[in-house]
Amino acid sequence: MSEDDDNYDEEIEESEAPSEWLTTLADMSMLLMSFFIMLFSMSSLDVKKFSESFTSVKTALGVKDKAVTMAPISTGDMNVLVEQAKLKQRIIGEQRRVYDQFRTYVSSKGLEGVVAATLEAGKITIGFPAGVLFPKDGVDLTDEGKAKLRTLFDFLIKAAGERINIRGFTDNEPPGAGSRYRDNWEISSLRAVAVLRYMVSLGMPPNRLTATGLADLEPLYPNDTPEHRARNQRVEFVLERWIGD
Repeated sequence: MSEDDDNYDEEIEESEAPSEWLTTLADMSMLLMSFFIMLFSMSSLDVKKFSESFTSVKTALGVKDKAVTMAPISTGDMNVLVEQAKLKQRIIGEQRRVYDQFRTYVSSKGLEGVVAATLEAGKITIGFPAGVLFPKDGVDLTDEGKAKLRTLFDFLIKAAGERINIRGFTDNEPPGAGSRYRDNWEISSLRAVAVLRYMVSLGMPPNRLTATGLADLEPLYPNDTPEHRARNQRVEFVLERWIGD
């Protein structure tokens, strides 16, 4: 494994502290809003006072927009808002639990220098450097890549409440002369699909998976050095809580 791959997790983990801080802020904001809604649901409606209070809460949370004219809210609508707030809070709590479990799992498997994970706004993102899974400029999984994916599969198959979007990324350099691939969109898409198909072959239910190719969009680093371009070439698994049947 290259030095770039070894440094991948260290670079990403530098962003985990602000990510966790933002998650805590989001939790606090949701709790404040839920508390506000609960208090309101137990009181009689004074439109003027409600508008003033609502504006104060938004200001405290850093939300700046035009003044809102409040119309009377029915008990049914208020109940819906309360339930939505509760659901959002439950999802965030469950995602934090899965995230903590995954970090423990990665440590137990000795993958700290290979795979990186972040949690933000209820979404868990697991990232692999493309060089760990694919040969340079290739779209077919290497044996080492398959072994890493089998380890990840063992965790994801047990996290049945997660839907997974597999996202492929490249740097901003186009395929070289003589390449059989038209552009980076094709390369990133084929890599994402290759990972999806392998996960399905291992037993992952297909309805839990989607694949997306994003070429050089959303780079982690400026594409200004070979090292940064290598780190921007990656495959991500974005986990979102599945609320349904």
